[in-house]
Formats: sequence, C-alpha cells, structure tokens
Amino acid sequence: MPSKNNPADDAEDLREAEAAFQDARGYMFGIAYRMLGSVGEAEDILQEAWIRWQTYDRSKVENPRAFLTTTVTRLAINVLQSAKVRRETYVGPWLPEPVDTSSDPALGAENAASLEVAVLMLLEKLTPTERAAYVLREAFDYPYEQIAEIIGQTNANARQLVSRARKHLAAEKRASVAAADHQRLLTAFVAAAQEGNVAVLEKLFTEDVVSYSDGGGVVRASKFPVVGRHRVAKYYHAFADRFWVGVTVEPAEANGRPAVSLSRDGTVFAVLTVSVTPDGIDRVFVMMNPSKLAAMTV
Repeated sequence: MPSKNNPADDAEDLREAEAAFQDARGYMFGIAYRMLGSVGEAEDILQEAWIRWQTYDRSKVENPRAFLTTTVTRLAINVLQSAKVRRETYVGPWLPEPVDTSSDPALGAENAASLEVAVLMLLEKLTPTERAAYVLREAFDYPYEQIAEIIGQTNANARQLVSRARKHLAAEKRASVAAADHQRLLTAFVAAAQEGNVAVLEKLFTEDVVSYSDGGGVVRASKFPVVGRHRVAKYYHAFADRFWVGVTVEPAEANGRPAVSLSRDGTVFAVLTVSVTPDGIDRVFVMMNPSKLAAMTV
C-alpha cells in the first residue's frame, strides 16, 4: 500500500509491485492468449490487470500471482462474452492469431499442446467459463479448489465445467503426431501446393481434410472452409500459379508446431500451418489477416 508521506517508500512499493507483475507476466499472457486466441486482446488484458494491480491495496494480497491470475482470468471471461458477437460477424473463417513459440515454447504452461491452433479452434465452442476452467486445469494444472475460487464457482461446478469441456473436445480432437512427422508432412504439403500437384496433395490429406483461410475481409481469401480431400487438393492446384509466384517460404514455429511464413518483397503476408494425424493432414490453416501477423513478424 503506497504511503501518504514518504515518497521513497512509495517508489519502493511500486518497484516491488512491478517486479511481482513482471514475474507473472508470461504466465498471465499464457492464460489470456489461450482463452482469447488473440495476442492483441491478451496484451490489452495484461495492461488492464497492471492498472488494477497498481491501484489495489496490495497490503491485503498474500499471493500476488494468485491475485493476478484471478484478475486476468476474469477479465478474459468478460472479453470472451463480448467477442462472441464480433466473431459471429467476422468475414470468413476466424482463426486464432499465431504466436511465435520458438523463443518461449510453452508460454508459461505445463501443457503446450493446449496452445495448438487446432485446439484453440475447438476451445471456441466452449462457454467462457468452460474455457477458463479447462485452460487453468489442462494447461496450467490448477487444483479444482483454486479454479473454483478464480472463476467464482463451487468446487463441484468447477469439476463439472472441466469435465464438460473435456467431453466437447474429446468428441472432435484427434491424435497428433511427433514433431518430426509434422514437419515432414508440412514440407511435403508446401512443395506440392507450390507445384499444384493434385495427386501428391490428395495422398497427404485425410479424407475429411478442411482448409481454412483467414483474411478477415481485409485481403482476398476463401470466405468458406474448403472440405474434402479432392476439393482441397483442387483448391490449392487452382491457385498454384498465382499464390506462390515471387513468394519466399521461411520455416517458423507457430503455437508450438512447425509452420512457414510466406513473404513477398520482404513483407510477410501469410503464416501457414497444418494439423497432422496418423492418417495425414486433416487441417490446413492459412492466417492472412494483416492484423494477426504482427506477433509472427517482430
């Protein structure tokens, strides 16, 4: 708590507050990003949490990280409730904003798998409180008692929320593969897409593969997911002689999985990654909305 009479004490108190916040920053970002799928919105929440932390009577706080985690989670729940309407009117498929995990592989999490693009898309189908409970439990291994306290529910309700979220995801989530196999299939896909080789593309895909292109109405991209092995292969064949001309392909790591960044004249215009199962590529994600590429181009 800042003093009223001693500027030195106030300065020291603020330094301690900032140190505690910075110590928990990566952890808080990991929670907010997983809940929102947006780097910008996660950063906005951290800014709001910092303001609340500065102005709160910190003499009443026994555990700064617990306080900050609760603050960030509740703010994220509020943002998710309003974001639902925005995403329903989003132009074309909405994809999570990719993050470069090469320098911070886990983003403060125990379970990095909860960071994958395919998983974040599945989380979109959960209610805000289900999503919060699931992220805290699955990604950060919080005990149910603490989850209940953070989201303002009973212990039994917290368990039920996590259980319901797991069932939702289990119905659609597929087994993933080792990073080396993921990289091999991504590399093969990019090569075949550049050539427009339908036969090779079809061999790489699962029968029900889906391709998503997120242009957000800002750049040209398919406004609907393309579904099915043959249709997706023909889709990439159709654009091979235009999309890839003059394009530089660079390896990247997005959300803990191999990816590529695509640039033209030195400017990154897309980040491409895939979801891979033992049966082949089942999802292709092409993030092209310029506002979503900043975190991958810094």
